[in-house]
Amino acid sequence: MSDAGEREGTLFGGHPETTHLSDVGDVQFLDTTLRDGEQAPGVSLTPDEKARIARRLDRAEVAYIEAGSACTGPGERETISRVAELDLDATVTSFCRGLQRDIDLALDCGVDGINLVVPASDRHVTEKVGTTREENVATTEELVAYAKDHGLWVGVTGEDGSRADLDYLEDLLGSALEAGADRVCWADTVGHATPDGALEAVSRLAELGPVSTHTHDDLGLAVTNALVSVAAGADVVHGTVNGIGERAGNVAIEEVAIALDHGYGVETLELTAVYDLAELVANATGIPLPPNKAVVGQNTFTHESGIHTDGTLKDEAMYEPYPPEKVGRERRLALGKHAGRAGVEAALAEREMAVDDDDLDEIVARVKAIGDRGKRVTDADLLAIAEEVTGRERDRRVEIV
Repeated sequence: MSDAGEREGTLFGGHPETTHLSDVGDVQFLDTTLRDGEQAPGVSLTPDEKARIARRLDRAEVAYIEAGSACTGPGERETISRVAELDLDATVTSFCRGLQRDIDLALDCGVDGINLVVPASDRHVTEKVGTTREENVATTEELVAYAKDHGLWVGVTGEDGSRADLDYLEDLLGSALEAGADRVCWADTVGHATPDGALEAVSRLAELGPVSTHTHDDLGLAVTNALVSVAAGADVVHGTVNGIGERAGNVAIEEVAIALDHGYGVETLELTAVYDLAELVANATGIPLPPNKAVVGQNTFTHESGIHTDGTLKDEAMYEPYPPEKVGRERRLALGKHAGRAGVEAALAEREMAVDDDDLDEIVARVKAIGDRGKRVTDADLLAIAEEVTGRERDRRVEIV
């Protein structure tokens, strides 16, 4: 296949409504860790924690930060105001329902803008809100005009958009843009969408004006649907740090960012800042990072298998798609039942212990024996084994604290 033929391919093999991801241009993030992320069961962030997270998000070059929902209560409004006063480069926003009083509360917080969330599916329009399609459009237009008259940046999200009638969704969000909204957002509120559904919806909305995408991971498709959305014309991705959020969570901004950067050369975030940010959010929310979590999990750049360790020592890229330093990480060689000679020898060398081949074989055997018992081999274990096998003790300094 020619180079030109290869470039015609997209996530859907040349679908006419998509752009090759390497050609999409600028892509930004709206981070909703402080709002949608905090809605994960059991999570409640203090004002200090929200302020620290907001600063780290800004350092990571997140373009928009949803600081919370002003309608939640006085404490939330105080926290949103605090984030708004941090003088961040990011646009600070508040979530607002389709009510004028929510916009007024957001204005009182001093935010730069609002994310106006209005019902889009018939289930939400008629059963949840108790209105009609026509009244919903008219109300949305009025609220957008009101917010713009008060100097706010306005993004309009069609809630449950992935289950909405597409013709109506176009009418609703197109009317919002005509009323002055800065952008609209396709929302897969319940994680219902498949990639082909995301492609069709976002490509149609992108013809109306600036469009964002908001995906959830109930089907394990949050990242895929976000990437499809970008190919279909979305240039802002809503997400959270570590993918926290209601139910199965939101799309993880660090995963979308590395996929775009590594896979397609599209720069979005300051990637070296994402690991510290991930740890901060994990500690603040009490939701630990899964060891196998992409980008930020403990095991992401950890190698134990003898084959993999040996290969990694010969060529750092042997078993990694990108270097750990790219995302603020370090590579680790772990010891356990799968350890090989190369890994154990490297671990000993790091501790300035040189051993002969016979001693190395015995040390490897003992390391594997500990692993076979289901235990993790610590640095102390390795040094104790090496000293016992070689008959040599290393000087140890003990710090009393």
